[in-house]
Amino acid sequence: QVQLVESGGGLVQAGGSLRLSCAASGSIFRILAMGWYRQAPGKQRELVAVIKTGGTTNYAESVKGRFTISRDNAENTVDLQMNSLEAEDTAVYICNVRESTMWLNVNDYWGQGTQVTVSS
Repeated sequence: QVQLVESGGGLVQAGGSLRLSCAASGSIFRILAMGWYRQAPGKQRELVAVIKTGGTTNYAESVKGRFTISRDNAENTVDLQMNSLEAEDTAVYICNVRESTMWLNVNDYWGQGTQVTVSS
């Protein structure tokens, strides 16, 4: 019913840039926030960046000043511009959408993930 499709991952050398995009489709009553998580082999999944409907953003300390999250509310898309990439940024990046239902419950939806590999 609800699908998230990610794109933009790939291989890049340290210092380079990538732009990730996530498009949400299906029956979503109200989106509270959209964001990006990442998970590297052997490590716990962590929040990279999130943007709420009101425009408030949060970033992991390790990406502040390098990554920028943005959202197009009309098309239900969220982008992550990643600059000055480092080898430590290598991970599977996963799109997340947090929904508020008409009964004010919260649901989370997840994409399949897109691989980002940064070579040093």
